[in-house]
Amino acid sequence: MPTTTSTTSTSTTPSSEIRFDDGAGYERYMGRWSQRVGERFLSWLAPKAGGRWLDVGCGNGAFTELIVERCAPASVDGIDPSEQQITFARKRLAPHLATFQCGDAMALPFPDDSFDLAVMPLVLFFVPDPPRGVAEMVRVVAPGGLVTAYAWDLLAGGLPYAALQDEMRALGLSVPMPPHPEVSRLDALEDLWTRAGLRAVQACEIVVERTFEGFDDYWGAVLVGPSVRGGLAAMSEDDRAAIQSRMRTALPQDSQGRITLSARAHAIQGQVPR
Repeated sequence: MPTTTSTTSTSTTPSSEIRFDDGAGYERYMGRWSQRVGERFLSWLAPKAGGRWLDVGCGNGAFTELIVERCAPASVDGIDPSEQQITFARKRLAPHLATFQCGDAMALPFPDDSFDLAVMPLVLFFVPDPPRGVAEMVRVVAPGGLVTAYAWDLLAGGLPYAALQDEMRALGLSVPMPPHPEVSRLDALEDLWTRAGLRAVQACEIVVERTFEGFDDYWGAVLVGPSVRGGLAAMSEDDRAAIQSRMRTALPQDSQGRITLSARAHAIQGQVPR
């Protein structure tokens, strides 16, 4: 689900400071969050069986796997700019279940009207030109089909690791953000979908939780997270120890040391006019 890599004009490409090239690392850092929010998203979307799906910015295939398991699709195509992520996704799902390829979400390599549903899972804020990315999904979805997306609420603390980022900023450290965090707002999503000519536009908020077995489990996930690992790596050993201590105190732990965190995403859907 995701979000992905490199520094070209690819619409699923994050800023030069955020790269998602490690499929296994992404799975630990974000993939498990992605599946939780993806499950809630699909329940809200309630798609019909037998649809032709396109997963734009499929990353390591975490959300693609949910489509296969829950939606009885006729076909699923995933596209992402990261070769490493695509390689991971191909190992995750057999070719008869889903097809993956590298490509640019602002120039989708598919003919018009090729799909019944297109989705950008946790990707839209990485798109250099979000309206163009939405327009491309509209182009490849057949009349009557659905164009959909969901994104972490970046501007209001909805990111799963927002607490850590806040601590890093409090220490004067730079934490990279996607190019367009503003499109994660509900009103911005609704405006994008309406301007794209989509009908019956609906939006909703999704809140999910994830439990870590303890602080070491949480910190291990953090260390493979591209949005913070660069800043942590640049810190002195003493400063890293200090921020670890601050996070141990700040994060809620139950009697067995488990840490349960919540995250918030905004979802959008609209129908291509017939």
